[in-house]
Amino acid sequence: MRPRHSALIFCFALLTAACGRKGALIYPDMLVPAAPSYASGQQSGLAVKLKFALPDKDISGKSLQGVTGVKISRMESETGKVVCRSCLADYLLLRTVYLGNLPPGIQRFGNRLILLDSEVKPSHSYSYRIAAFTADGADGASAAIDGVHIGSPFSGPVLTAESHQTEIRLQYAMPSPASGRVLGYNLYRSTTAGGISFQPLNRELLKDKEFVDRSLARGVKYRYTARALLEVTTENVVESLGSAEVEVMLKDDE
Repeated sequence: MRPRHSALIFCFALLTAACGRKGALIYPDMLVPAAPSYASGQQSGLAVKLKFALPDKDISGKSLQGVTGVKISRMESETGKVVCRSCLADYLLLRTVYLGNLPPGIQRFGNRLILLDSEVKPSHSYSYRIAAFTADGADGASAAIDGVHIGSPFSGPVLTAESHQTEIRLQYAMPSPASGRVLGYNLYRSTTAGGISFQPLNRELLKDKEFVDRSLARGVKYRYTARALLEVTTENVVESLGSAEVEVMLKDDE
């Protein structure tokens, strides 16, 4: 056997035996975070509401730890204008978010983040790329949210509340809009000390006109707001502006 050939075999043996087992090598660029999952975007009032889940694996599929934050880039265009949504050079960095210090406009629910992009204009469309990054500055793969169209916002529904000893009953209604179709309602809640949650109180879209909230503490003031979900076209579902907030407490025991 030629010396050069023997040396190549020896080097390969070292590489495959170094970790104690044989297998395909994982290149460094496979160790970066995978793309965020469940990414979606929707017009909500005068903003775009972005939702996504933080990755828990790297690109190779192995468990990932140490995600420090996310970078959100955005491309803006006039509605109807043909653009290249896959041309990453046309995206501008909108926000760098550190998970340890979330700024206003972003809320975290477990491994999911909800962000409101309020810097949008009617008759424009917005596409986004969202990528997680690690403490050492490695950017992961990006998730795409394409073509969120911003139209004139729909007015919010009317919301009223009735206080009882063990529950609060909320009623909401909205006149039939001139365009679009009301699919249902989302109800949002917070305590007086905090802002209104970006995540609805209801797990499924509310189709009835009343919701009974029983998961409440006595002596605490709660704030509620409602938004209608409307189908503008078969491909465009938007959330209305919020109703006027109502503040209510459970009734004292009689």
